[in-house]
Amino acid sequence: MSFHFLQSLFDPQSIAVIGASARPQRIGNVVMRNLLAGGFGGVIMPVNPKRQAVAGVLTYPNVAALPQTPDLAILCTPAASIPALLDELGRRGTRAAIIMAGYLATTFDAGGRSLETVILETARRHGIRLLGGSTLGILVPKAGINATFSQVRVEPGMLAFVSQSDAVGTMVLDWARPKKVGFSHFVSLGDALDIGFGEVLDFLASDPDTQAILLYIESIRDRRSFMAAARAAARNKPVVAIKAGRAPHRREAGGAEPSFLGMAGLIGSDDVFDAVLRRAGILRVEHLDELFGAVETVVRSRPMNGSRLVAISNGGGGGIMAEDSLYLGGYAMPALDDATVAKLRRILPASWDGCNPIDIRVDASAARYEAVLGALCEQRAADAILVMHTPNALSNSGEIAEAVIKAAKTISCTLLTCWVGDESVAAERKRFVAAGIPTFSTPGHGARAFLHIDNHRLARELLMQVPPSISTGFTPDLDGARQVLRAALDKGRTQLTEAESKAILAAYGIPVVATHAATDSQDAARVAQRIGLPVALAVMSRDLRRKWDIGGVALNLETAEAVEAAARGMIERARVTCPEVTISGFNLQTMQPRGHARQLLVGVTTDPLFGPLIIFGEGGRATGIRRDMAVGLPPLNLPLAQDLIERSRAAPLLDTHRGDPAADRDAIALALTKVSQLLIDLPEIVELDINPLFASDRGVMAVDAHIELLAAPANPHRFAIQPYPQALEQPAALRNGRPVLFRPIRPEDEAAHYVFLSHMSEQDLVYRFFHYVKQIPRRDMARLTQIDYDREMAFVASAAGEDGVAETLGVVRVVAAPDNQTGEFAIIIRSDMKGQGLGSGLMRKMIDYSRKRGIRIFRGDVMYDNQPMLTLLKGFGFSFGRSEEAGIVRCTLDLQAPSA
Repeated sequence: MSFHFLQSLFDPQSIAVIGASARPQRIGNVVMRNLLAGGFGGVIMPVNPKRQAVAGVLTYPNVAALPQTPDLAILCTPAASIPALLDELGRRGTRAAIIMAGYLATTFDAGGRSLETVILETARRHGIRLLGGSTLGILVPKAGINATFSQVRVEPGMLAFVSQSDAVGTMVLDWARPKKVGFSHFVSLGDALDIGFGEVLDFLASDPDTQAILLYIESIRDRRSFMAAARAAARNKPVVAIKAGRAPHRREAGGAEPSFLGMAGLIGSDDVFDAVLRRAGILRVEHLDELFGAVETVVRSRPMNGSRLVAISNGGGGGIMAEDSLYLGGYAMPALDDATVAKLRRILPASWDGCNPIDIRVDASAARYEAVLGALCEQRAADAILVMHTPNALSNSGEIAEAVIKAAKTISCTLLTCWVGDESVAAERKRFVAAGIPTFSTPGHGARAFLHIDNHRLARELLMQVPPSISTGFTPDLDGARQVLRAALDKGRTQLTEAESKAILAAYGIPVVATHAATDSQDAARVAQRIGLPVALAVMSRDLRRKWDIGGVALNLETAEAVEAAARGMIERARVTCPEVTISGFNLQTMQPRGHARQLLVGVTTDPLFGPLIIFGEGGRATGIRRDMAVGLPPLNLPLAQDLIERSRAAPLLDTHRGDPAADRDAIALALTKVSQLLIDLPEIVELDINPLFASDRGVMAVDAHIELLAAPANPHRFAIQPYPQALEQPAALRNGRPVLFRPIRPEDEAAHYVFLSHMSEQDLVYRFFHYVKQIPRRDMARLTQIDYDREMAFVASAAGEDGVAETLGVVRVVAAPDNQTGEFAIIIRSDMKGQGLGSGLMRKMIDYSRKRGIRIFRGDVMYDNQPMLTLLKGFGFSFGRSEEAGIVRCTLDLQAPSA
């Protein structure tokens, strides 16, 4: 994808300051002086019709008088003047502008249109990308760009900070300077009228000067852009975020909730954002003071393959404090295995209790610290080690620090240190920093640092999961399920009955308790006798979700008379307490022996921004009171389903408890993946409620279920994360008869991609990348193999090698522009596999895919001497023209033209 508009924003060669002012404490004055003080090496052109010079620089009366077209324009003028200024700049060819003025949505022109609308229309007409309004501006210290009205000077560094709040941005800049924290980029999005998180994350993900990205988020406007860009960035480098606005919205007056409260009422917007950031691979922190510490720790730490933390302390208090902080973060310290305990007993005093944290006594020497570290590493007993030391007169803190630094050179796991205190251990902390070892002042800070590392590891593991769009572990009765949905929608119903809802679940292999309908109290008694007593009875009403609220459920009814009496009582209570509720009948089930089964809830709701969500937690009557559900974004596979289970507060209930065997977590996870598949296959479903879902050591059983439908056509991009498009897989054969599979690329193709490129000639690599690439860095390879199917597509030609392992023979990819009108393609075939029809096969598949996606212009750049590729494209009907770069041919195909 082309980022020319962001290059104009972040790396301009000329800047015009429209509304530059000589009056102190005016935005136009501060911005102008900051640009000059920052040492920007390009051209700065202030525009002010009333002043001859501003800050010692000659001014120009208007945009037309500028001696050259500015790459970037900074508009410091009142809101009403901006549309006309953008029109002038657009005619000059400016491609990026920063708007400082605010309240554009609530300020109107003479025709009554909001300035926000007028400004966007003007900018889009000229191809200008906008940052703001209400923005603090941008900083690119390495390029000498300080296009802000902040008074804080910023040093160059490797961190990028992107904020929606001017106030928070100013706080961060002020906080960072005394701590010598530098920035590669500082971006204040302001109102994000045009450029938002998505575009900036895309740029920073590939920026070699940015080592990690920090975000301050208040809200997201464009979900598709944000999710795609965030996931791409998080695959390349750490992304750490604060999401503000945790407080729940106020309930309606009186605090009461209607009895028809659905799944959306069980979760808050912050629960949704938490799930979104997790699936995007973003580490979330709570406070600003955690933001920089977390990213520094993650950047400096070694990759962890697990979450086993072992803590070492020269006193029990430090270990206990660390363990408490971990517990509050949802982490339980693991026990040491017998072999490790035996080895450590030969090193430690006889009084050691064999527990983790390891108390090595107050008089521990440097040698003892070194020996314990060596034993833990020799036994491979930890993925991370937190070494704590409280200075005292019985040991030498400096010697111990040197011993730890020495041991760190041979330790393969992550090492964290905590020298408790302030001035007395300042020298030791400096040594750790110089050695690149994360160090902290308190056990709690060290423990939280480990949680950040572990959470980031888990987020990256989830990021690698690409669930398929077609079920692989089971075969649903899709036709049967669709028939149930169609029958209800044809009758104008968007709420399925309990029996219909269970029929859908049964079609996807989720065990259900059979439900039998009755029309009135007498019919209920007859049905109860027919299906067998005792029974459970519940009212049937479209107006009621929580039947318990009006006493609409009765259990263990052992006689027909009891059933009839209970049914009459329900009708009478509904008439008195909820006269607006219509009772249409009753549902009956034979009572299921609960035994030691746990009651769980599996639900689905549809968020206005992020689409379908899967909810999991403890079920039963108290569900609406506790509201402690875990939220997941479909699609789910088994690892993602297991993660959803583990994050819920219901997880401990599933373990062995008081003689009850553990619930079958695999069966629960499989049920969650089936619900996920159901959402993929049946887009009409917008809400689902399975409560309770009985779960025991023998599996799961859906006791009650409700499904709500949407009659209107579903959004094809309703999922925040698109599933792996398995339906696009296509078997084929090469000209020599060798079987090959054309399929979308997957993250696990990374290793095969490196092998694939090793088979390429230097010339073919030049043709693909326009320069010789000896080795592709890990971050760039991840970007090539871990794509978001919502914004780009890459098809690989995969075939079994001589050793039976799949190998990549060719790749074609296309990246769609944000408006989906244009797609840029690239294709490469393994050098020793040419002439087998791979190029034409992959190109044909990508053209067909792009046409169906709605892309109109399909284009790419080819080196002029790459005649085989130009011949191939000519056969597909491409037209050829000049590119902006010498020696490059721009190849274009109109996919929607009748002749295409």
